[in-house]
Amino acid sequence: MSAVSADVIAQLAPTGVLRAGINMNNFLLVVDKTDAGDPIGPSPNVAAAIADALGVPLKLVPFDTPSSISAAAGEDEWDIGNIGAEPQRAEVMDFTAAYAEIQATYLVPADSAIQSVDEVDQPGNRISVSKGSAYGLWLENNVQQAELHAVEGGAAFKLFVDEKLDAYAGLRPGLHSQAEQLPGSQILDGQFTAVQQAVGINKGNDAAFAWIKTFVEDLKANGTIAGFIEQFGVQGKLSVAPPA
Repeated sequence: MSAVSADVIAQLAPTGVLRAGINMNNFLLVVDKTDAGDPIGPSPNVAAAIADALGVPLKLVPFDTPSSISAAAGEDEWDIGNIGAEPQRAEVMDFTAAYAEIQATYLVPADSAIQSVDEVDQPGNRISVSKGSAYGLWLENNVQQAELHAVEGGAAFKLFVDEKLDAYAGLRPGLHSQAEQLPGSQILDGQFTAVQQAVGINKGNDAAFAWIKTFVEDLKANGTIAGFIEQFGVQGKLSVAPPA
């Protein structure tokens, strides 16, 4: 693992404790909670590995959504934020390369003529997506012809059903539960993007950023991330990201 300088420790743990912002809304990265309410899963374990390498205690700081973590950038609420890396968030945070990936695709209704991901972004099609999600931000940047409806949380699926929209965007593992509620609906093969789960830090901490980028690559290369994925039983849903 990479050596840690005093500058890195001072930048990443200025209070003497590593405060890790954890997105509680991703069921693959946070699979459960302790009796005390602390998150359990691959994301908290990544934070723990970073704290161990720094030689400081860890404090997990739960957030309801990834967008609330990015909104708190620079507000002295967290030292690292484990969320999907997207261009909008990168405006306020510096991200490592991804340590894990999750496929994002579409659910379409039973009577849909759409048979592939490439057919969704077409004139006249309407897509529902959870506002502020990493894959939703990707769609905001990349949908060119379809009509995108970004709404808060669970309201996106309700909108898709109630208004008979053409496609519902989501993470592939999570779409299975929605598909069960709509007999005959189809989860499209392939992906429109893969959500890049990464470690973000506050901007202006150059020594810390250089170290943590290398450290995350080490965690991928030495099998640590793969071990976390296996430990929490999310193989086939969460995968180790390729080297940077």
